[in-house]
Amino acid sequence: MKRFTLAAALCISLAGCQTAYYSAMEKVGVHKREILVDRVEATKESQQESQEEFQSALERLTKLINFDEGELQSAYEQLNDDYESSLSAANDVSGNINKVEDVAEALFSEWEDELTQYSSAALKRESEKKLKQTQRQFNKLLRSMRSSEDKMQPVLSSLKDNVLYLKHNLNAQAIAAIRGEFKNLKSDIQSLIDDMNRSIADSNTFIEQMNASST
Repeated sequence: MKRFTLAAALCISLAGCQTAYYSAMEKVGVHKREILVDRVEATKESQQESQEEFQSALERLTKLINFDEGELQSAYEQLNDDYESSLSAANDVSGNINKVEDVAEALFSEWEDELTQYSSAALKRESEKKLKQTQRQFNKLLRSMRSSEDKMQPVLSSLKDNVLYLKHNLNAQAIAAIRGEFKNLKSDIQSLIDDMNRSIADSNTFIEQMNASST
């Protein structure tokens, strides 16, 4: 019970911190719309970094299954480093997506509240139409981001399995065992990279739409 209470308090505290942050930024002329665009850009960049890390791990595994026995220990250590870097990059992606979703929810909530303040029915209808259009665009982007995020965990789990197995089995038999699973892992990483490319393209489209509508 105490753990639940602490977790709930932490969530409330974090939400409060975000609200205070948005308020502080608005006081210096930076609004939620701009923060959203910046966070989408940051997520896109973290996805690109994550792609590079997963690609590096794939290339390391490719070399490993065609190993020179004298270099096996070094190859294992490099693969382990690649896994750790991939894990860190994946965590950055997830964190950035959460930040994107948070500011979008705050923006849309504020927008909906402000609809009640219109005295002009025509302007209210136009603003409401724009709100719904932006929400549709954002929801498409968020689904794309979450889809690529979902594919990261299976790849990370597979990489970790390979690293753990090699840790205690640095020999030709171990490499043979990994070679048998390599095709599936390669396919999963390529599928993940393709998904991230789609998400990155959707991010670019969303940023362009947001910038165009603000001019």
